[in-house]
Amino acid sequence: NKKAFVELLFWKSPAAVREMTEGYGSLQEGEGAGRGRIPPWTPQEEQELRELYWKYKEVEGEDVIAAILAQLPTPGRTRRQVVKQLVRL
Repeated sequence: NKKAFVELLFWKSPAAVREMTEGYGSLQEGEGAGRGRIPPWTPQEEQELRELYWKYKEVEGEDVIAAILAQLPTPGRTRRQVVKQLVRL
């Protein structure tokens, strides 16, 4: 590849470097940059998040996000994901 030197200047991640050195398509399914993808919010999860927010937003002295995380039916959501989704909604 005559233009490989340009790619060497713009590495994006260790997975991209590995793919460049071992050959394109060398990454197995579930490896590299795509493995940590956040699952999208379903409409049911969004509705549940809205309901939980309205339920806990008026509670004095309590962390609203912590209360929502404790009640969220889908495990594995992080505090950052919940906050980001609430802002988006």
